Amino acid sequence: MNTPLAGITVIDFGQIFQGPYATLLMAKAGANVIKIEPPHGEPGRRRAPPGKHTTLPVAMLNANKRAITLNLKTERGRELLREMVKRGDVLLENFSPGTMDELGVGYEALKCINPRLIYASGSGFGITGPDRDNLAMDFTIQAQSGIMSVTGFPDGPPVKAGPTLVDFMGGIHLYAAVVTALFQRERTGTGQLVEVAMQETVYSSLASSMEFYVRTGKEPPRTGNRQSALASAPYNAFPTADGWVAIHVVTEAHWKNLTKAMGREELADDPRFATNAARVANLIATDDAVAAWTKTLPKMQVFAAAKRYRIPCAPVRTVPEVMNDPHMHGRGMLERIDHPELGTIVVPTTPLRLHGAERVPTVPSPIIGQHNEEIYGDWLGLSPGEIAALRDEGVI
Repeated sequence: MNTPLAGITVIDFGQIFQGPYATLLMAKAGANVIKIEPPHGEPGRRRAPPGKHTTLPVAMLNANKRAITLNLKTERGRELLREMVKRGDVLLENFSPGTMDELGVGYEALKCINPRLIYASGSGFGITGPDRDNLAMDFTIQAQSGIMSVTGFPDGPPVKAGPTLVDFMGGIHLYAAVVTALFQRERTGTGQLVEVAMQETVYSSLASSMEFYVRTGKEPPRTGNRQSALASAPYNAFPTADGWVAIHVVTEAHWKNLTKAMGREELADDPRFATNAARVANLIATDDAVAAWTKTLPKMQVFAAAKRYRIPCAPVRTVPEVMNDPHMHGRGMLERIDHPELGTIVVPTTPLRLHGAERVPTVPSPIIGQHNEEIYGDWLGLSPGEIAALRDEGVI
């Protein structure tokens, strides 16, 4: 197919969210992704209901991959990995730092087998530094990185972001690191080690909170739904007759248009609201004026009025509403597929739109070890008897 990563083989040890999302993007760009799990399956499968081995996240993040099992704690398993590395382009893992080195299959060992190998490592804090060996999960990185300190309402405790923000930010940066390294390999002919630390991927997202600190010298507060630096108004989630809407006035033209939408054009000349600085100084009064209008209307009616007057606004939608979004389904970002274990489900394709390249059709995520015979037999050249012996010995 005419896809950017056609011909690139990825040996994928990604688990949970971070690694699998990076390799999903690669698969959707045309790479041949071989997902490797221990014989009992990767940790993301543990949440599966009784009798099943797949969850919706596993199905979402492992589409378009071929799956094999491999026990790296056996010498034969490590030998098989080395054979794959000879034929592969990328190896990606998001184990704890040092795990692969301890097994004798880290980057320093594998680059001797294939100098063109791109070895990608995702971790919480990186493979160097004093925090290297700290345990890292999305929740704990949200705490460590400062995200939780500025999330929530001023009179409440620190709160994590609702989605698994850090894992997916890590996955996006892992994808970028691999593709950047592949580009460099085209120039030099040599692979390299690339790594991404989850904490580092989210640092820049605190820019507004850092602005507050630099401007005031004070620790940034939790601002609820208001702007993190408390430097823009109105910027909030406002109640409606049947839910909520988010409104963010960026320019003075937006504010004047909002006063027109509200039928309160006199507010544009009110000295309390005449400029952004004035509105920030009168934050509560500003929000009260907007809420007095929004709470009289259903959220979609507020959204329609804001759209008509070109005001940044959106209804606060539920997860089911987003999963059934006609816009994303219409663009092909979301699609419904029939999954062998889960039935009809909604899965994402890829947000990377590479115009001129073919779209990779979605293939449902594989079951554990579904492609053992195909990879070990057709690709590595093992006989059916040898594959059966590997299974009996607990290697696959």
